[in-house]
Amino acid sequence: MHQIEIRRPTEGDVNKLALFFKKVIEDTFSKEGLSQLVDDMENEIKDKNKYLRLDLTSNGKDRYFLLAVLDNGIIGTIEFGPASDLIVSCTAGAYKGLMEVGTVFVHPDYQRQGIGNLLIKEMLHTLQNKGFNEFCLDSGYSRAQKIWKKKFGEPDYFLKDYWGTNNHHMVWKINIQETLKV
Repeated sequence: MHQIEIRRPTEGDVNKLALFFKKVIEDTFSKEGLSQLVDDMENEIKDKNKYLRLDLTSNGKDRYFLLAVLDNGIIGTIEFGPASDLIVSCTAGAYKGLMEVGTVFVHPDYQRQGIGNLLIKEMLHTLQNKGFNEFCLDSGYSRAQKIWKKKFGEPDYFLKDYWGTNNHHMVWKINIQETLKV
């Protein structure tokens, strides 16, 4: 297998990333049993493309993406930026001002092969190098919640039935140095 490259996005990646976001988000909604929520799916795809545009136009100041690339194909993404309105609302303002790590996406053909962990580790080093000691992340997807619980423990905020019956939302606050020790 060839070497996976972790790098910043360029303008030349925009179209590939738009297709990547669509594929991964549609796959996620399908696996979560949410395919009927077409508007939510389309809004999430638009948001990810908007975040990418913010990264490229601000040179990483407003949003900061990293890509996992294999044989010139994008197989994973991760980004950070200011905590979302959703996180600030769910935490009653406690996480306002924190950086949020999000858009941790791995192409369906490459999931469960350590690519997400590789991206997270690289992002933790990036955040640390930029002077951050902690960050937050959230998830409303049950499959992702299982991964985050395994990696980061129980969430700091558990919003029961936030997205409907048995569809919870979870928010974590993570200390970078403690996480890098593991």
